[in-house]
Amino acid sequence: MATNEKPGRGRKGVVKNRTQVFSGRNKRWTKKGADGKFMDQMTHKGAKFKGVRIK
Repeated sequence: MATNEKPGRGRKGVVKNRTQVFSGRNKRWTKKGADGKFMDQMTHKGAKFKGVRIK
């Protein structure tokens, strides 16, 4: 799992065991967990999750 530094510095490193895929239907990125189930979807069209691997 990613580690955090001091408050205000943000995340350090990538988020492991998670990927994101682009849905052409609604033009949004969707995050998938280690078990392959969908976890979350971005509210803004075209915006990607930070630190999550693209598959």
